[in-house]
Amino acid sequence: MGLVHTKAIVFKTIKYGDTSLIVKCFTFEEGIRSYMVKGVLNSKKGKLKAAYFQPLTQLQLVANHNNKNTLNSIREAQIVHPYYTIHTSVVKQTIVLFLSEILAAIIQEEEKNEGLYTYIETALIWLDTHTEVANFHLLFLLNLSRFLGFYPDTSESEKIGFNLVEGSFTNSLHEKLTLYNDKLLLLKRLLGINFDAINTISFHKNERQTILRIIVKYFELHLEGFRQPKSLDILETVFN
Repeated sequence: MGLVHTKAIVFKTIKYGDTSLIVKCFTFEEGIRSYMVKGVLNSKKGKLKAAYFQPLTQLQLVANHNNKNTLNSIREAQIVHPYYTIHTSVVKQTIVLFLSEILAAIIQEEEKNEGLYTYIETALIWLDTHTEVANFHLLFLLNLSRFLGFYPDTSESEKIGFNLVEGSFTNSLHEKLTLYNDKLLLLKRLLGINFDAINTISFHKNERQTILRIIVKYFELHLEGFRQPKSLDILETVFN
């Protein structure tokens, strides 16, 4: 068992018994790790507080990591990027719940992935510090696919369709799982932009629902075992 100092982003928290939590984190140093945090729910004086383990909170940890398939333990934790608006905005909270559910489901590797960690960290700080965030989750997911190895191939974007299975543009008229016309235009508006250009895109609510369901379908096709997130309906309700 080794002592590790690492940044970590909370992906998922499960209550264990009356007073404890099992917390799944994406750590900067060693990828996904799960921790048993004992007694944190009834502790007034302990060093660890339940508030540290809200979805997508960014922490600095001192932790014991073991290399067996058992839960790790946290010695010390502190919040490294306190959020100022995420906890007070219903829209941002809903986005965070939705994205934490997806991230917890798809990122499983117990190894360092500096690029992916930095992307998630930076994106969350952007979300906290900006007000125009209605399309944030769309762009977050689409750009996340780059780190997962299936970002759309945009080299032939002048073609008439986009095949979701192949992840590339096509001139075939009748392929299954292919976007044409309006749906294709929705996808094209998101391709190749970063968060700072997000306010240049405007989707009305039906368009936003449509492109979100397309992106979720794209993830289903490219990630084995990926299921439509439970929080998808809540997200759509909030944006209505």
